[in-house]
Amino acid sequence: MRALVHENGSLHLKDMELQKPEGSDVVIKLKAAGLNRRDLTIPNRRKEAEEALILGSDGAGIIEEVGKNVTDVKVGDEVIINPSLRWVRNSEAPPKEFDILGMPDHGTFADKIVISEDQVEPKPSYMSWEEAAAFPLAALTGYRAMFTKGQLQKGETVFIPGAGGGVATYLIAFAKNIGARVITTSRSKKKREKALELGADIVIDTADDWKEKLSNETIDMVIDSNGKATFQRSLAILKKGGKFVTFGATTDDVVEFDLRSFFYGQFKLIGSTMGCREELVAALEHAKRHQLRPVVDRIFPLDQSLDALRYLDEGNQFGKVIIRIS
Repeated sequence: MRALVHENGSLHLKDMELQKPEGSDVVIKLKAAGLNRRDLTIPNRRKEAEEALILGSDGAGIIEEVGKNVTDVKVGDEVIINPSLRWVRNSEAPPKEFDILGMPDHGTFADKIVISEDQVEPKPSYMSWEEAAAFPLAALTGYRAMFTKGQLQKGETVFIPGAGGGVATYLIAFAKNIGARVITTSRSKKKREKALELGADIVIDTADDWKEKLSNETIDMVIDSNGKATFQRSLAILKKGGKFVTFGATTDDVVEFDLRSFFYGQFKLIGSTMGCREELVAALEHAKRHQLRPVVDRIFPLDQSLDALRYLDEGNQFGKVIIRIS
């Protein structure tokens, strides 16, 4: 089967042998796969590793073969893949055995994948293959950050810096679906316009003075994945006693802030990491209830998957970048 792999320090397409399903495993003929920013970092993390690893955390397809112990799914089922490995029930933090699909396990940038039946969920019938492949990792991450950890409520205002990322598009949609108010930012005029189309109430230029622009707003919650670049600015507009939820650090891991101002402000700093199977099921139920359609920016064929990664790295997308496989 064709697959995008990392081996010996390089990314390339390669013919890989498909393992046979054992026990509770299923073989999924993939129709589409979704890119995430972690796919850009894995080559640097693996460096010169000799063993070929298939990249990719998100995917959707049709079950083609099942192991002898499979009971909950059958051949022909249309499914999405849960990239959160070995984290089933909601907990304050992931269990020690938690991993994300695509490293160290083989991922979804391939014609087929073998994975446990516990890692698949029914594909929402109203979603296209590309939309379904865009859902799992980003939607799960956003759902846990906003609802499990942040506990956003109807009528509250949430500030989401950076409107174009895949998780951000879900955060905007989730918040609007429950009747919350959404404020977001972008340097790109095109992205600001798209964020308004998606339902954001206020969209401001990243380069603007946020405190000045939002002086009449009460920000109940910030959900920020940028790290150092926006941490201080986001904290400065949060109401006293407000919640600051962070699930990433795309600019820099290390942040300095005034501890005295922080505890005088009674702020709540909350960390969040992806999510568990229970939360993915809840996110899918939310999506079906509100007929939420994932935002797909651009679709590449598997043969152009390196181009897809370069496009993602440029950071000009609004929503998810998808690889169409078959």
